[in-house]
Amino acid sequence: MNPDDPANPNYTQPATLPVPQQSQLPSYLSFGHYSINTKGYRKIDDELQPRGSIILPQLQQSERKFFEMVACNDIAAVRDFLQENPHFNINCVNFQGVSALHIAVQNVSENMVELLISQPDIEIGDCVLHAIRDNQIKILKILLNKLHQTAPGFEFVGVTNSSDFPEYVTPLILAAQCGHFEIIELLIERGHKIVKPHPPDCQCHECRAQYLADDLLHGETLRLNLYRAVSNPSYICHSTYDPILTAFQLSKELMDSAYVVPQLKTAYQELANEISQFAVDLIGCCRSTEEMDLVLKQVDGLYVSPHFLYPRLLLAIDYKQKHFVAHPNSRQMIDTAWHREFREWKYKSILIKALYPFFRLLMIPVIAILCLVMPHHHLVTFYSIPVNKMLSHMAAYFIFLVIIFLESNIDKKEAKRGPPNSGLEPVIIIFVISRIWSSFRLCMIRGPARHFKKLWNWYDLVNYILYLLTFSFWVFAAIDVRDNGQVDLERKYWHHLDYTLIAEGTFAIAVVMSFFRTMNLMRLNYMLGPLQICLGKMSADIARYLTMFALIIIAFTCGTCRLYHYYEGMVQIDKETGVKKSQEDSFVSFAAALKTYFWAIFCMSGLSSGDVIIETLPGEQENTYIYNTHEFTEAVGYIAFALFEVIIVIVLLNMLIATMSNTYQRVIDNVDIEYAFGKTEFYMEYMAQTCLPPPLNLIPTARGLGSIFEWLHVLTKTPPQKKARFTLTNCCFIETEMDEQLTKDFPILMTQLIQRYFREKDVSSDKISTDVDVVKQDLNEIRSILRESLQPVIVVDLAGDDENPPGQGIPDRMP
Repeated sequence: MNPDDPANPNYTQPATLPVPQQSQLPSYLSFGHYSINTKGYRKIDDELQPRGSIILPQLQQSERKFFEMVACNDIAAVRDFLQENPHFNINCVNFQGVSALHIAVQNVSENMVELLISQPDIEIGDCVLHAIRDNQIKILKILLNKLHQTAPGFEFVGVTNSSDFPEYVTPLILAAQCGHFEIIELLIERGHKIVKPHPPDCQCHECRAQYLADDLLHGETLRLNLYRAVSNPSYICHSTYDPILTAFQLSKELMDSAYVVPQLKTAYQELANEISQFAVDLIGCCRSTEEMDLVLKQVDGLYVSPHFLYPRLLLAIDYKQKHFVAHPNSRQMIDTAWHREFREWKYKSILIKALYPFFRLLMIPVIAILCLVMPHHHLVTFYSIPVNKMLSHMAAYFIFLVIIFLESNIDKKEAKRGPPNSGLEPVIIIFVISRIWSSFRLCMIRGPARHFKKLWNWYDLVNYILYLLTFSFWVFAAIDVRDNGQVDLERKYWHHLDYTLIAEGTFAIAVVMSFFRTMNLMRLNYMLGPLQICLGKMSADIARYLTMFALIIIAFTCGTCRLYHYYEGMVQIDKETGVKKSQEDSFVSFAAALKTYFWAIFCMSGLSSGDVIIETLPGEQENTYIYNTHEFTEAVGYIAFALFEVIIVIVLLNMLIATMSNTYQRVIDNVDIEYAFGKTEFYMEYMAQTCLPPPLNLIPTARGLGSIFEWLHVLTKTPPQKKARFTLTNCCFIETEMDEQLTKDFPILMTQLIQRYFREKDVSSDKISTDVDVVKQDLNEIRSILRESLQPVIVVDLAGDDENPPGQGIPDRMP
C-alpha cells in the first residue's frame, strides 16, 4: 500500500505549522514580510519580522473619547466626564506624545485650557513652548501662572523629554527665535533672561570647563540656537538701547563663528546676513536728513578723534557692513558731507574735472599763505572741504610724479659712481618725508589697527621703505666715493652690489609703485571703480593659487634637478658636418631647474630643455667615433616636463582663470554695493586729511598746533566732558561726551524707527498672507459647522453608542 494513503494503518499525519494569529494581511506589509507564490501568501522567516523594540503609548477607548471632546471644544462634556471619572489619567498621551492640553492649546481654546489646568494632577509639560510658538499670549499667561503656582522656578527652564523642543530651549529663547515681540516683553517682565553665548574660539575658564564636560554636538547646537535667539530683531529691541550697534557686533561675531565652526558655516552666515539687514532696514525707515544725521553721529562702540563727522559710518566700514554703507540714505549723507558748499563739482564735465587739478596748482601757494596768516578766512574754510582737499592732494601728487619721472630718466651713460646729482634729489626727499608724515598723522588719528586694515596703507608703507632705502644707499654711495674715489670708473667695471646700482634698483621699484598708486583714484569713477575692486580681489585669488604653484614647482624641481647634472657642459660634435650640440643647462642644478619650470608656466622654456647630450666618444679604430645616447634618462626628463606642463598650464592655470572669472562676476553682480562701499572708504580717508597737501603739510599751521596744544591741555587739566586718551589701537585722541541733545533725542528716534520697522514688516507680511488668511477663515467656518453637526453624535457615543468603532475620531493625532 501507498504509505501516504490515509487508509494505510501505518499512515502518520504530518505535523501542522501554527497558523499566524492574523485575520487580514496589512497591505503595507504584503511585500515587506510576505512573499507570493502559487499557493498564496507564505510567511517569511521570523528573523525578518519586526521586533517590539519600539513601544509607543496607545490610547484606550475612554481616552479616545476624552480627546474627541477636547478637540471639539465641548467644555460641558469634558467637565462632566472628569466629574464622572475622578481617577481618569488626564495626562494620557497618544503615540506622538500629544496630550489633551496640547490639543486645547493648539485649538486656541482658553476656556478649555483653564478647565484642564484646574485639575489637580495636570502636567503642563511643553505646552508653554507650544503656546509661545503659536503666539498665543493669553493662553501663555494662564500656563505661566499655573507653573508659578506649582513651582516658581519651572517657568524659567526648558522641558526634558519633549518630542518637539530640546531641553535647553527656554520660553524666552523660543520666543526670541520666533520673534514674538509681545511675548518677549511679557517674559522679560516676568524675569526671564538669556545668557549671551561666548564665541566658539573663547578660551575662558567657563568655556574650557564646558568643552571638557559637554559633548561637541550639544555645545555647538546650543550656541547656534542661542545666537538665533539673541540676534532676532524683536529680542534686540528689548535688550539694547542701540540696535544698530548691537547688529554690527553680532554680525561680526557670527561671521567669525562661521570660520571657526565650518560645519555650521551656512547657518551662521545666514544669521549674520539677517542681522545686518535689520540695521539696513532701520536706517531705511529714516525720513529726513536730521534723523540720519542723528543716527550716524553716534560714537558708541568707536573711539575716534573729532576729525570724523560720522563715527557710526566709520564703524560700519570697520565691521564690513557694506549694505549699510551703500544704502541710499547713507550715500546721500556722505555725499553731502563730501561736497558741502562745493555742490557744483558734481555737475562738472569729465574734462573739466580732469583739468581742474592743474588749475589748483596755482592756488596751492595762496592756500598755504592763508593757512599761516588767516586760518579762519572763508577761502581756507572753502579749501578745507573734503573734495577740495582731494583736489589739492591730487595736484601735489602729480608734481611728485613728474619729478620722479625726470629723475628716473636721466641719461645713465654719463652717470658717475655715487649718488645722482640732477638737483631733483632734495625735492624728492622732501616730498617723500612729507608723505610719510601725512600717513603717520592719519595712523595716529585713526589708530594703527584701523589704519592698516586697508591694503593700500600697507602698499604705501612698502613704497616708503623703498624710498628710504634709496636715500640710504645714496648716502652710502657718497661715503664710498669719498673714501675710495673711482668716481669716473666706467659702469661695466662696477661691482654687482655697488651702492649706486642698488639705489637705482630700489628707486626704480619705488617709482613703479608710485605711478601704480594713482589707481586708487579709480574708486571715484563708476566705470573704473569696480574694475579696481576686481583687480584687488583677483590678486587675492592669485595669492591663494601661488601656494599650489609653489608646491608643484618645488616637487618637480627636487625630482629632476640632479637628473642632468652629469651632462653639464658636454658638447657633441658631428665630425662629418661639424655641427655642435651643447647640453642645455635647464635641469643641471636646483636653481636652473627652478628657473626652467617657472618660465615654463608662461610657455617660455625651450622645447629642447629635456635633451640629453653626450660628448663625442672615440671609437676603437682610428678616425672612428661613437655617438652615445641615454634615451631612458631623456625619456624621464621629457615625461616629467610634459606632466608639469599639463598640470600647471592646462589644469591650474585654467582653474585660476575660472576662479578669477567667478570673482569678477561676483563683483559685477553686486557692483552698486561694492562701488559705493569703496567710494565711501575713499571719502572717509580724505575727510581726515589736512588742507595743505605734501610737502606743504610740513609747515606748522595754527590748526595743527592748536590740536596738539588742546590734547596736551586736556591731558594735564582734564576739563569736564573731555578726556585725553592714548591707546595702542587708537593712539592720541580726545574723548568727548556726546552732545546732551543727541543723547536725549537718540532713544526717541530709535523708538520711532523700530515702530516703523515693525509696521512695515507687518504690512508686507499681511500682503503675502492675505490669501492664506482667507483660506484659513473658510476652513474655520467649515470646522465650526462640522462641530455643530457632530455634537449630537458625540453625546450619543458617550451614552454608550458603539456604532462608531474606536479610532475613527481625532484622538491619535494632533488636529
